[in-house]
Order: sequence, then structure tokens, then C-alpha cells
Amino acid sequence: MDIQNIECLLIVETEKEDCKNSGICDEILAEVKKLLVLAGPLMSVNFSLFALQVISVMFVGHLGELALSGASMATSFASVTGLTLLMGLANALDTLCRQSYGAKQYHMVGIHMQRAMFVLLLVSFPLVFIWADAGQTLVLLGQDPEIAAEAGSHACYMIPSIYAYGFLQCHIRFLQAQNIVLPMMFSAGITTLLHIFTCWILVFKSGFGNKGAALANAISYWINFLLLAAYVRISPSCKGTWTGFSKEAFCDTWKYLKLAIPSAAMFCLEIWSYETMVLLSGLLPNPKLETSVLSISLNTCWMVYMIPLGLSGATSVRVSNELGAGRPQAARLAACTAVFLVATEGIVAAIVMISVRKLWGYCYSTEEEVVGYVAKMLVLIVGSYFLDGIQSVLSGAARGCGWQKIGAVINLGAYYLFGIPAGVILAFVYHFGGKGLWLGITAQALLLLIVMLRTNWEKEAKKAADRVTPELASREENAE
Repeated sequence: MDIQNIECLLIVETEKEDCKNSGICDEILAEVKKLLVLAGPLMSVNFSLFALQVISVMFVGHLGELALSGASMATSFASVTGLTLLMGLANALDTLCRQSYGAKQYHMVGIHMQRAMFVLLLVSFPLVFIWADAGQTLVLLGQDPEIAAEAGSHACYMIPSIYAYGFLQCHIRFLQAQNIVLPMMFSAGITTLLHIFTCWILVFKSGFGNKGAALANAISYWINFLLLAAYVRISPSCKGTWTGFSKEAFCDTWKYLKLAIPSAAMFCLEIWSYETMVLLSGLLPNPKLETSVLSISLNTCWMVYMIPLGLSGATSVRVSNELGAGRPQAARLAACTAVFLVATEGIVAAIVMISVRKLWGYCYSTEEEVVGYVAKMLVLIVGSYFLDGIQSVLSGAARGCGWQKIGAVINLGAYYLFGIPAGVILAFVYHFGGKGLWLGITAQALLLLIVMLRTNWEKEAKKAADRVTPELASREENAE
């Protein structure tokens, strides 16, 4: 009898363990589904937005090596001095809008977006003068005068895109916070299709040449922004979060900046490191070849990077929403699941890139020297892409938690105290050229992974509650 009782107890315990494991598997599968439903459209949006620059460079590449070098240099200059700054400042909405939405403070989601638009508008004014003087600035930085002149002309025609780009980033994050992703996907898709036609007209038919590609970018950014702005203002889905313009958006601007400045630092320090490689390539022997190939490599890397970037956005949404709703363990599960997904995707993408490495260069140039060099660079890109994908998802979790200051410090150390100096030594001392510059950039994914593993998720949920509670109190005081 005792033996039978023991057997029964063992069976019951085994069944309990099986049920527990089954429950965990169900939770993971459910989280995978939530992440992919969000990440799929976000990948499409990110790819479409980045495709605007890629398409423009591809069109310019068929005008000759000088035109390609100038456009590549101008694109890098614009990214370093303006576009990444605007996107980085808008990244504060990843924390504020999403945690407010998770806490069901829907009115504050729209207020945060308006506050961000006001800040980005003020920041955009000095960028106009910086871009207008791009040619002279590049010469002072030691770039080839011929390439610098071409880049300066291209940058001047990119100026109209500054304001549209900032407003567009604010609207994208406003919609992401509410898990509204399909309208963004359709808007970005329509814009990309129109951009191909616009580039063809302005680059080849109008006589603008590479300047036509810059104008096409500006037109496409404005089209995309206006489509999303119209959707936000007429769609019932945004009725609770968009209640019209409010004076409240001009209050507590410094509070927004306290999160926006480290957000910009975290994002810009990473992006600037890659763009700095393109600028440094202009100092190498045969700068036209090195600049063109490194720019093509960077464009390629960023193109496939849109996949982990979509997962990064989805991770940020899931983590911040769950923390805002007071569910720390659900936020932890979302972050861990996203890391597994992006690692799997990285392996598949690496296989594809290795397979097409000898053909990819023809998309940008018909010169055999450029095509062969691109094939060699793709081998290096594969390794960095895998690590950067993991880093991207961890950065999304960091934004969802409000860790922008930690991320900025990590990026500063990983890229500027180690990555760029190592790249300069390999390129200029050991004469590895553009390959050396790329090898110097190593991912800081390991550091962010350690931070995530040591995270007290209950504490992060309390921080999220503390962050959104003052907003609610302020709103109640204004109502009284």
C-alpha cells in the first residue's frame, strides 16, 4: 500500500511538472507571437524608410564614381550632424509614450508626442546652417576637395528633409506605443514606390544629377509624414491619444529633455561610430574607391539591420507596456524571447549574405574593382551583423526600461574608447584599409546582455509607475 501511495505521489508530481513546463512553453509561444505581430510591420516600415537612402545612392552610383562618393559622403555627413540626432531625441518617446499607454494614461501619449515635436523643431533650425556649409566643413576635416565639393552640393539639397524627418520620427513612435503598425507599413510602402519614380525623374530626366536624389529624399520624407499626420488626426484608433494640440505640451519640456538627451547620446554614439568610418575612409589612399565601398557596405549592413531593428522596436513596446502596466516578469520574458529570435535570424541572414557576396556590388556599380572589394567586405559584415542584431534588441529593452544613460555610457566605451581607435590602427598603421576600419567596430552586445541579466524587473516596474504618476498628478492639477 505504501509503495502504491508513493507511486501515485510520483505520478501526481510528474504531471504537475509537465503542466508547469507546458505552461512556460505556452507563455513563450504567446510572447513570440506578440513580438512577431509587432515586429513584422515594423521591419517593413524600417526597411522602407531606409530604402529611400539606398535607392537614391543606387541611382547616383550609375552617374560615376565621383557622384557616388559625393552622395555617400553627404549622406554620412547628414546622418552624423542631423538625422541621427533627431531620431535619438525622438527615442525618448519609446519610454514615455509606451509606459503612459501601458498605464492607460492615453491623453499623455499625445502630449508627449507634441512635446517631442516642439523640441525637434527647435533643434532643426541650427542644422540648416550646418548642412548649408557641409562642403567647407568636409575640407577642414581633411577630405578630398573634389569629393567634398560634390558632397556639399548634395547636402544643400537635402535641407528640406530636416523638418519632415523629425516630425515623421515622432509620429512613428506615437503609433508604435499604441501597437498601431499597419498604417505605418502602408504609408512607408507607398512612399518607397513613389520614391523610385521620383528618383528616376530627378536624377536622370531633370538634369539635377546627384542633387536630384537629395531632393527626392526630401519629397519622400514629407509625403510619409503628411500621410501619417492625416491618419492620426482622422482615425478612430487615435481618438483617445490624440485630442488636438494642447498648451500642456509646452510645459515640463526640461523633463522631456532629461530623458531625450541621454536617448540621443545612446543612439548617436552608436550610429556616429559607423558614419565616422566612412569619413575616415576619405583619408585613405584611393579615397574614391574606399569611400564608395565602405558606404555601400554600410548601406548593406543597415538594410539587413532593419530586421533586428524591427524586433528592437517590438521589444521596446512590449517591455515598456508591461512595465507601465506593473507586470515585471512579463517584461523580462519579452526581452529574453526577443534575444533568442534575433540570434536565430542572424544565422539565417549571415548564410544569405555569404551566398550573394560576389553579385551584390553590381547593384551599386558596374566597376569590377568596386564589386570585388564589396564581396570581401561582406564577409566581415556577416560577423558584425550577428552581434549588432543582439545589441539592437537589447537596446530596445533598454529604451523600454528607461536605461538611456546606461546605454550611452556603454556605447561611449565600446565604440570610442576601443572600436574606433582599433579601426584607425588597423587601417592606417597596419594598412588594412577599409577592412581595418570595419574590423575595429565591435559590438557592445555583451555589456548590455550583462546589464539585462542583472536587472531587477520589479524595481523597473516601480520606476515606470513613478515616471507616469507625476504626469497624472500634473494633469489633475491643471484640470482643477
